Amino acid sequence: MLRRWGNERVAGLREPRVNPACEPVGLPADGRLRLLSFNIQVGNSTERFHHYLTRGWQHLLPHHERVSNLQRIGELLGDYDLVALQETDSGSLRTGYLNQVEYLAQLGSFPYWYQQLNRNLGRLAQHGNGVLSRLQPNLLEDHPLPGPPGRGAILLRFGEGEDALAVVMMHLALGARTRTRQLAYIRELIGGYRHHVLMGDMNTHANELLENSPLRDLGLIAPQTKATFPSWRPQRCLDHILLSPQLSLERVSVLPLSISDHLPVAVEIRLPNFRTGTMPPMLCEEAH
Repeated sequence: MLRRWGNERVAGLREPRVNPACEPVGLPADGRLRLLSFNIQVGNSTERFHHYLTRGWQHLLPHHERVSNLQRIGELLGDYDLVALQETDSGSLRTGYLNQVEYLAQLGSFPYWYQQLNRNLGRLAQHGNGVLSRLQPNLLEDHPLPGPPGRGAILLRFGEGEDALAVVMMHLALGARTRTRQLAYIRELIGGYRHHVLMGDMNTHANELLENSPLRDLGLIAPQTKATFPSWRPQRCLDHILLSPQLSLERVSVLPLSISDHLPVAVEIRLPNFRTGTMPPMLCEEAH
């Protein structure tokens, strides 16, 4: 399996990695799907704004608290079927060359995982997004987003035909103009699907996404209203799980897990009766 990095990276089909210690599962019998989105800040703890300065070295060098923070995150993951992770590291000096997405897949016993590399700084940092799934996706696409390099989205499809479920995991830009370009790209990605879930750190509020962005014609639901940033005194709602109106919302919560500078968002939905498809067994391969 080939993958291109840096300026040569292009959108394309990918296969999730397979965790050989876990058995894949099918769609829950009751149709419920439990979703989690979490910007983990590479496992760094931030408890005050001045920690961005005083603990800034932790973004470049290893430290002993990072693995214990990942273990705390891993304890949370067992309750979820599909997890979107932002600000992960795929194995560099600062993490002791630990692929954080693979490590969390092992801790949470997820059969499928995928690491998207968006900012490749060689041995210093391997920055990106991640996905953990108990369900085998019928399709996985890796998309660099418009704007300065460093932002990306992962598209997964579950099921086949007009009732398939499209899930897009993303980390959007800070700037409004660039973010609008990125949302227009994502809107085009999901144009052929009836059922959507959009999840991730979107760096803006739900009203802006639903009313003033390229997503405004989709009729999406933003069930979560509590603030997620900063984690020690939440004031802004930047992390979202947006749903198409055909999906039934069962539960939503912002979890009080103050590890990162963001709080995780959890949603439980009931899926429509889409036709499930099958794919041939996937091999656990390293990206090149």
